[in-house]
Amino acid sequence: MRNLCDKSVVYLILLSCLGAVVCPASVCAFAAHPSPVEVSEPASTESVVVKTVCDLIYQGEFDAAGELMEQTRQAPVAKSGSLDGLAQIIQEFRAISKRREEARRTTYAEKMAELEEFRDSLFSEKVAKVQVQTEPDEKTDEYDFVEIEKMVGERVILTTESDVNDANDVNDISKVLSTIAQVFEFADEQEQGKLLSEPFVQEVFQQAIEKATQFESEGKWADSYIACYSWLQAIDKDNEKYSAHAEELLEKAGIEASFQDSPCETREERFRGVEKQMFIRAIDALAFNYVNLIGYNEMATKSVRRCKLLGDVIGSSSDLREILCAEQCDEKLGAWSSALAALLEEINQTPPGMSRDKFIDYFEKVLAINATTAEIPVAVLVAQFSEASLSALDDHTVMVWPSQVVSFEKEMTKEFTGIGILIKKEKGMLTVESLLPDTPAYNSGLDAGDVIEKVDGIPTKDMSLGCAVKHITGPAGTKVMLTIRRAGEGQSRDIIITRARIVVPPIRGWQRTEDGKWLYMINERERIGYVRITNFDLRTAQELERVLDELESQGLRGLILDLRFNSGGLLSSAIEVADIFLKEGAIVSTRPRSWVSSTYAMAHKDKTHSDYPIVILINRFSASASEIVSGALADSVHGRAILVGDRTHGKGSVQGITSYPGGGAQLKYTMAYYHLPSGQRVESREAMKKQGRSDWGVAPNIEVKLTNNELRKMSEVRRDNDVLVRADHDEKAAPLKKHTVEETLASDAQLGVGVLVIKSKLIQTAFLIAKAN
Repeated sequence: MRNLCDKSVVYLILLSCLGAVVCPASVCAFAAHPSPVEVSEPASTESVVVKTVCDLIYQGEFDAAGELMEQTRQAPVAKSGSLDGLAQIIQEFRAISKRREEARRTTYAEKMAELEEFRDSLFSEKVAKVQVQTEPDEKTDEYDFVEIEKMVGERVILTTESDVNDANDVNDISKVLSTIAQVFEFADEQEQGKLLSEPFVQEVFQQAIEKATQFESEGKWADSYIACYSWLQAIDKDNEKYSAHAEELLEKAGIEASFQDSPCETREERFRGVEKQMFIRAIDALAFNYVNLIGYNEMATKSVRRCKLLGDVIGSSSDLREILCAEQCDEKLGAWSSALAALLEEINQTPPGMSRDKFIDYFEKVLAINATTAEIPVAVLVAQFSEASLSALDDHTVMVWPSQVVSFEKEMTKEFTGIGILIKKEKGMLTVESLLPDTPAYNSGLDAGDVIEKVDGIPTKDMSLGCAVKHITGPAGTKVMLTIRRAGEGQSRDIIITRARIVVPPIRGWQRTEDGKWLYMINERERIGYVRITNFDLRTAQELERVLDELESQGLRGLILDLRFNSGGLLSSAIEVADIFLKEGAIVSTRPRSWVSSTYAMAHKDKTHSDYPIVILINRFSASASEIVSGALADSVHGRAILVGDRTHGKGSVQGITSYPGGGAQLKYTMAYYHLPSGQRVESREAMKKQGRSDWGVAPNIEVKLTNNELRKMSEVRRDNDVLVRADHDEKAAPLKKHTVEETLASDAQLGVGVLVIKSKLIQTAFLIAKAN
């Protein structure tokens, strides 16, 4: 009722004055005060009601809008089909909410039942049950028990050391933690608190930590994180101890992985070309160009701490010890660790405002200590030191070493030479997810669903996706041989494909047809279009223009722009896309360290598309350019779009790239923050977290947060609708599943609500036109 009173009380007062028979006490209390609004006739009140209901819907206040509609039904107000249409919108939203709540409660009950099964199987093979005593009973001495594990109603479960199964098995613990995490996701706040306080859950946590400690003693950092701390921090997000240890484990696992050979590159290839002077020149570039004044104290602390962890990882791995310090390893690493501990103490005693020269001095000291102790390869040490120090600035400022430049540029341009397929890992197997039309793969005999067993004779079983991409792509005109296995066929076979230049289309619809064309009209009756932008590159605005022209020629009346899972791209592309929908005014401003150098991007009236209503779908994976477009169109200055979904990632910054480090290396660095047309800065997630705040990124007008189950279902339906197969695809051996519009909307609550908002806009527009005539 609070929202109703805050946002529509004046209009309920009007309805009361016109004879509404129902008036909630909280609303009538306001009605005693004079209202500044004058109403000359009931028809005017209908206009007010339509506007207010729509405004409430656009803010996500469907319940308040529904209550206002209930008031309207009982008032002698002139009514039109518009109110009936809005009532239907609210009813459909309630149906979506009811379906989601029922699914949540059902899943919660199922996961609780699973948790009870785990409790019974792990802890109650031999339980003694007694009635709860209100006073101490000496008879309990006859039971040989260690502790009371759990009390349920009038049951006390007593366990002995011999009664407890081997719950320390890592698979069992991970399964239990996974179930607890799922229960936690679907529980309300009170249920979450109760769950965390249960002795059984606390016992599982303790055993998980003990198992993690065992992994760490064996140098299995990734196992400790995956089996234990990834779950603990997901379940108990406010526990700083879990989060800090999880972060350290990831850091150690990353160090360990950097030494491992992969099917794509050896460790020697990975660090080839890394030189200390590259990093020093990168620091010089940052001194002039970084968005903020540089905090060298924190950079020094994080980098020396990383080098200390580097020694810990080497010392705990027999393989690394043999490779890097075969003789007197313990003595060397001990001296390394002690020297770095002393250096850390010195850094901690350094007053704030450390200079660039002092920071470089610490870098040189680390190199000198290494030369007389651990003797870690210099390239490895430089790479680790630089990565840690730059992470103290932000997540987006990084060195791009010579061996990484090619793949980095592919990622930036979304252009490469390959064969034209989308791949995924499914049950550990490298699988063709979809073909791209008019590419070598589409004409080669390859098909969606094929399992790629080998690439040029190299097994793919242990390949990462990135590694597989590296092997499959290559210079235009060269050939690659894929060994594939297809459903319904007994034998694997080889397919040889000639590589060519591939451009990944940045624009998609809601479903792909058999001939590879996209369907963009998601509601034929209301002529509501749907366009998904997957990335912002040089072609995005041009492709979007083409699709909009096509939709507008079909009578487009409303548009849903889907920016979910879009991690961004080029700033210029984001500006071009926003300009398509804005006639004038600011789009975005970028503000570097010196505001004198700020830049402002302005909209142009030429070629601006019609003022049809727009809904933009966003989620926590929408970042960078996606935040610029959604933020600009929804900003109070323009009010051109309504945002549906959940808060965006919170990147909030613009990056530049320089080759100043030299030797083929590059530096990607944060050069500016961006501000929306109203001047509001898009805040960084990492900066806000440090302040204990959660208002980063761009917030939706209508919040619709999907659970992991809902995200999974939505992604499955989207993937099915995206798939392109060969024209002669064997439907019996590998059935192709395409989903109807109704199934697609049912699987995606954010999209479903977006459609309802567009419908509300169309109803409101039709009402205003009718009144004007």
